[in-house]
Amino acid sequence: MSFRNSAHPALIALSAVGAAGVAAAVWGIGIERYLFTVREVTAPALAPGSNPIRVLHLSDAHMAPWQHRKQAWLASLAALEPDLVINTGDNLGHTEGLTGIRRAFAPLAGIPGVFVHGSNDVLRPSPRNPFKYFMGPSDKPRDPQLLDTAAMDAFFTDELGWRDLNNAAVRLEVAGNAIDFLGVDDPHNGWDQLEVLPAALDALGKRPAGASVLAVAHAPYQRVLNEFVELGADAVFAGHTHGGQVCLPGYGALVANCDIPLKQAKGLSTWSHGGRTVPLNVSAGCGHSIYAPVRFACRPEATLLTLTPRTA
Repeated sequence: MSFRNSAHPALIALSAVGAAGVAAAVWGIGIERYLFTVREVTAPALAPGSNPIRVLHLSDAHMAPWQHRKQAWLASLAALEPDLVINTGDNLGHTEGLTGIRRAFAPLAGIPGVFVHGSNDVLRPSPRNPFKYFMGPSDKPRDPQLLDTAAMDAFFTDELGWRDLNNAAVRLEVAGNAIDFLGVDDPHNGWDQLEVLPAALDALGKRPAGASVLAVAHAPYQRVLNEFVELGADAVFAGHTHGGQVCLPGYGALVANCDIPLKQAKGLSTWSHGGRTVPLNVSAGCGHSIYAPVRFACRPEATLLTLTPRTA
């Protein structure tokens, strides 16, 4: 009798833990990954006297052709009337992902924009053990299959009018402001070429008085953030982390898939280096790998970030 009495509470506790796990899985797989959210924030990053700029920051769509809810939501973001679109990569999540990306981004045509690549703009995702994600940054695939990156880039540049920032710099006028942009290809795979950026910026010519500098990367590795700040960036945009994707309520991200501090794995914060401090926005992204279809305590998002003039 005493054995049965002691075992009964243990069985109840085990059942409760199992039920909580099932409920969390149902929520993360069946509900939260569809709770698309626009996060609206403001940061002082422009030269004094500049006009405010409404930036739509998109990242990590990991698009598959059947993801119609995500496509419709992304298309609806054009109604926010941003002045600028910054796309920090990992747009494709399937060999036919560009079909969905076309539906999602077509309404943004004509709005000034810039983009960089993540690995899943180049390499097709492959099945992996999802638990390895919690053991450190993900490894490169052993037998990668290439996606049609050229077709995606042509859609972005030729049809949407966006500029390619992969290891490059460009100058645009946005909301009446002269803005210099610099960016790198995916640092997570070592495709970034930081050494080419000084010459790329110099090639733009003398910077107009009062012009600001915005820097863009897919993965927010510290070496990249530091170099951006050294090169004069006034604000930095990145993605890649998925905000942790599966988080602990009240705690936040458990992993960032790079070396950025976990507390900065998503959202607006600041980055300091060499005596300068600038706004850093890391998007939690709006998608996930088709092989890990879950979000928990980390809703899929886009960011509407209003950049305002600094007071000094």
